[in-house]
Amino acid sequence: MSSTPERLDGITEDDIANYLVHTPGFFDRHADVLATVQLTHPHSGRAVSLAQRQMDMMRDQVRLLERRIMDMIRAGNDNVAIADKMHRWTCAVMLARNASLLGQVLVEELKHEFMVPQAAVRVWGVSTRYAGLPWAQPVSEDVRAFAASLSGPFCGLNSSYEAANWLGDASPAQSLAMIPLRLGKSATECFGLLVLGSPDALRYQADMSTDFLVQIGDIASAALGRMLVED
Repeated sequence: MSSTPERLDGITEDDIANYLVHTPGFFDRHADVLATVQLTHPHSGRAVSLAQRQMDMMRDQVRLLERRIMDMIRAGNDNVAIADKMHRWTCAVMLARNASLLGQVLVEELKHEFMVPQAAVRVWGVSTRYAGLPWAQPVSEDVRAFAASLSGPFCGLNSSYEAANWLGDASPAQSLAMIPLRLGKSATECFGLLVLGSPDALRYQADMSTDFLVQIGDIASAALGRMLVED
């Protein structure tokens, strides 16, 4: 309906539109009107019949639905591919029977399966038998406090975060995903931090979905949590 309806003897376009909407029998009584109504085609500008215009609208709706379906199929395929990668990575971590290699396997397989350019992990509070391992080296209180403050994965630009130094890559990471490690869904104490980095500033963005990163954190926590000092 027009926002500035024209008036014809006190009757507006809105009045006519409302009448036709609420009087479906009008076109039954005046079927010849439907055959003579001409509308302007939205793309070509030429005059077309009402039936042709309706067909065009239906085609547009079908195309829109087709695009939505294809988007859903692509998203589903992407999720299946990610799930397969998650499965292979989890199996590799579970098969790392040597505790001294666990951190290395976790990181290297993660980089391989998910094509992550840079990755590193640090844990604290481990048993003395594991204290000399690379992934159990001391970290600052600032890093511990930052990790503890995260309720879930952090994604965003690398604003000179201290944990980014663990990546040790010649190309500085422009974006980061930092995943706190905790045992159990209700656990509040953080015992580690998994850091993923990329030279691509758009790889890890603040508004991205983190569902799979949460799963990665859960699996990494379950694997590395076995190395903690027992209460």
